[in-house]
Amino acid sequence: MSATDKTNDKTTTLSEQQVEEQLHIIQSGEATIVPVEALKTKLKSGRALRIKLGVDPTAPDLHLGHAVPLRKLRQLQDLGHQVVLIIGNGTALVGDPSGRNSTRPPLTPDEIEANAQTYVDQAFKILDKEKTELVWNGNWLMPLDLHAILKLAAQFTVARILERDDFSNRYKAQQPISLHEFLYPVMQAYDSVQVNADMELGGTDQLFNLLAGRELMEKMGMEPQVCLTLPLLEGTDGVQKMSKSYGNYIGITDAPDDMFGKVMSIPDELMERYFYLASTIPPLEVEKIIAGLAAGELHPNIIKRQLAANIVTAYYGADAAVAAEETFDRLFKQHAAPEDISEHTLTTAPGDDGRIYVPAVLVELSFATSAGEARRLIDGGGVKIDGEALAKGEYHLEPSQLAGVIVQVGKRKFARVVAS
Repeated sequence: MSATDKTNDKTTTLSEQQVEEQLHIIQSGEATIVPVEALKTKLKSGRALRIKLGVDPTAPDLHLGHAVPLRKLRQLQDLGHQVVLIIGNGTALVGDPSGRNSTRPPLTPDEIEANAQTYVDQAFKILDKEKTELVWNGNWLMPLDLHAILKLAAQFTVARILERDDFSNRYKAQQPISLHEFLYPVMQAYDSVQVNADMELGGTDQLFNLLAGRELMEKMGMEPQVCLTLPLLEGTDGVQKMSKSYGNYIGITDAPDDMFGKVMSIPDELMERYFYLASTIPPLEVEKIIAGLAAGELHPNIIKRQLAANIVTAYYGADAAVAAEETFDRLFKQHAAPEDISEHTLTTAPGDDGRIYVPAVLVELSFATSAGEARRLIDGGGVKIDGEALAKGEYHLEPSQLAGVIVQVGKRKFARVVAS
């Protein structure tokens, strides 16, 4: 077992005021700490705490919701603490059952490796690479033999594992629970032992797993980690958590114009959460902004523009944010098309009736993921040809009607179509 030494001869004990100042930043954004007194004691020591975040590379692309714990890690880096980012190439073979009502489909090692590389590249858009300890839990999970696995599993009871809401709900509903899923919190807990974590971050749905790490460390005679949970960020609809499956996400690899426009589309009441969870603005400044909005001293539209510009700047730089705002104004204030519309040579062939199936065109342009989604966009009035919206059920057009025209979907997707 390899535990990193936490001693540091150069540490200086912090004052109560210094501890409270750090704690205020750490708790910003509705973060919950369990137990908070233990964290105060750790902070008072003055040493750089080892802060753990484990991520399973189950998907290749990140959105602002995924980035919430990474933003908190960056805050902790800026406070002088040591971030340990664990890529779960071992745990991903099981798949986190948190919040699930069914067993996750398994990923292949090749899929995990490809997703992991993309995740790491995107994570370092937020984290300071030079101050991040990057490790892979497959390095210590894969070599475990049967004896070691049984020894670890013996530290937890079935009753304890069934305390998890997702497991207990599935059990009561007589939905299947695969035995290997019970090992997931044990494996995640063992990660904390291996990196000697002072604190572990996760979403609110991760509290059980985080507490399992605390419990295992204590049983192994180690100083147990503190658990810090962060809220799930709602998407642009203001209702559902941000998710690609809901279509309400803001990807951190979205183009600057799209990112700016999507942030501007969030409901005003979500601005506070986005400032705390998705921006780089310090918590004390955010508090002043929120107070100014509440007092009517600041205009919501101006503040939302500042929020959108800050988020774009964080991923693309200030120049890109300025250009994105100019594009936004051109589209939404002047109702003009962008200046740099991409040109696409159409390959969708006419049907037997000599007409072109428009949903197939939208899929070809990557404006829709399927013909069904494309039809829904048309029926909802969201598809325009040279500025004119297609009528509900208007799915077929003559080739001449699609020659040299601008196809627009929604407010931000444009393409100039030319004949092949």
